[in-house]
Amino acid sequence: MVGWGDTFVGIQKIARLLLLKEALMNFQLCIRRRLRLKLIVVSLIGLLCISPAWAKEAGIKDIVITNTRDHLLLYFTVTDCFTNEMKKAIDNGINTSFTFFVKVMEVRSIWRDKKIADLKVSHEIQYDSLKKLYVVRLSEKNNKVIFSKDFDEAKNLMSEIVGLEVTELPRLQKGNRYRVSMMAELDKIRLPFYLNYLFFFLSLWDFETSWYTVDFRY
Repeated sequence: MVGWGDTFVGIQKIARLLLLKEALMNFQLCIRRRLRLKLIVVSLIGLLCISPAWAKEAGIKDIVITNTRDHLLLYFTVTDCFTNEMKKAIDNGINTSFTFFVKVMEVRSIWRDKKIADLKVSHEIQYDSLKKLYVVRLSEKNNKVIFSKDFDEAKNLMSEIVGLEVTELPRLQKGNRYRVSMMAELDKIRLPFYLNYLFFFLSLWDFETSWYTVDFRY
């Protein structure tokens, strides 16, 4: 006849076996997760390895400063800011935007330079796959929307600042020296939540030009 002591010992053995089984299952799950993580890391490294290196760094050229009767105007072009991978992503519906920063300072020899203007404008592009049109929005033109069937035309619209009114002429004084500084950057790609795992790879698209400056005497 089995006593209560033997029964208690049997229960302890069963409990230990169950705990051991649970620990083994957790260990196997942990190993699988680590292997999965390693595979993801290896995949990302593989993407990095096969991604083409950007041969050129984005820059700014064709800078022109002129004026109308009332405003100081700025023109410039951002170069090498598009890649084939970016075009493919845009063609697949991913919204992309460039941000441009422009500053105007009065250069003074004794006192600290005086800020005249500090502007931030953006250009956005999105592809309408139904109409097969590139839609470009220009914030400095009162959010004007331009449609184009040609990607090269849309690309030019995205990368060019044309006649930006940086300040009113009455804010400038005759004979004083001024400095206009400008730079451009690609905004972070905004992905749908189910594509966020690609953000690391897409961050390779990020570009940011250096600051470019032009001095002039009014």
